[in-house]
Amino acid sequence: MKISNIEVIPVELPLVREHKMAYSRGERIGKFSLIKVITNDGIIGWGEAPTEINWGGDYGSYYGESQKTTLHIIKDFLEPELKGEDPFQVEVILHRMDQRVKGYPYAKAAIEMALLDIIGKAYNIPVFQLLSGLYRDEIPIQHSIGLMPPEDAAQEAELVVAEGIRTIKLKIGVDSSRDLETVRQVRKAVGPDVQIRVDGNRGYKSVREVIKVIRKMESFDLLLVEQPVEGLRAMAEVARNVEVPLMADEAVWSSQDVLRIYEMRAAEILNVYITKPGGLINAKKVVNIASSLGLTCGVGGMVELGVGTAANLHFVASTPEITLACGLSVPYPVDSNKKSRIACSKYSDTLEKNPPQFKNGCLSVPKGPGLGIELDEKKIQMYRL
Repeated sequence: MKISNIEVIPVELPLVREHKMAYSRGERIGKFSLIKVITNDGIIGWGEAPTEINWGGDYGSYYGESQKTTLHIIKDFLEPELKGEDPFQVEVILHRMDQRVKGYPYAKAAIEMALLDIIGKAYNIPVFQLLSGLYRDEIPIQHSIGLMPPEDAAQEAELVVAEGIRTIKLKIGVDSSRDLETVRQVRKAVGPDVQIRVDGNRGYKSVREVIKVIRKMESFDLLLVEQPVEGLRAMAEVARNVEVPLMADEAVWSSQDVLRIYEMRAAEILNVYITKPGGLINAKKVVNIASSLGLTCGVGGMVELGVGTAANLHFVASTPEITLACGLSVPYPVDSNKKSRIACSKYSDTLEKNPPQFKNGCLSVPKGPGLGIELDEKKIQMYRL
């Protein structure tokens, strides 16, 4: 089997509503690039590259990507390099991509997703079997509440808990008074048995302010505080002065980042992505190093569509070291009987005929060949840009 063609399809799904956070994305969520890897045997693999043009590592250490950069990198550099290659030789292809182009991990991760999808379909096995097997078949997910008035956040928290969510993430980082009041009202609304975590998205500019507000939040039993400030030195200073554990997110991309975070004692918990390291295989390496150092791991999402969500589910299903509820979206088709459900729902439609199912606060892991989902070509054309 050989790779004969790689197609890049820009799409945009309609939002249920805006999701505000402490940094500007540059583009609205919902824009992604579908990657279609076609083989000479007729097997097609699907991948998905997110659009995060304004999101990168601390102090510009990593860069954002857009639909246009994904198209450019894949069509001008990666496709010519990979045409005629054996899609089963994933590590070889990862090496070839890194040799041809430095950076652009989202584009590379999407190609790797498609390769794993091809291999799974060829052998009639799910991707999680290629990644070491099925450790869990249901993945607990967290619901993220954007920046909004505290009373609105509390009302939303009540609704999603009623739908089965057991972990809530609150966006903070712009107004410490609002942030503290939001935590207070949400805790009152959901009671003591629901986990609450907060995410600053590096929004706070003062370490002193962060320490002050986190100390006040500690009385409301926070699970963790995610990346409240930029830079590992600032994170380490905060970590030394609060009781709640810090989670690194924007600072975590590569295995080398994990070592720096550990050496500086900047965080006890890492939010790992399958896109930021350049794919599922590299993400496995990040988790393995983190767990060997005694760091706890969760999985963060890029507000993915169905292909990216399925890839995340296979990754978490095969990785015992992931112990926290994951930041994944629930894909609801426009014609589904979803009533008023809002838990982890970001888009009003999906591109899959058989999206992963949500029940009791968890997403089920697809069990079909490859990624286990079937794309709807009519929907793709409907939402194609």
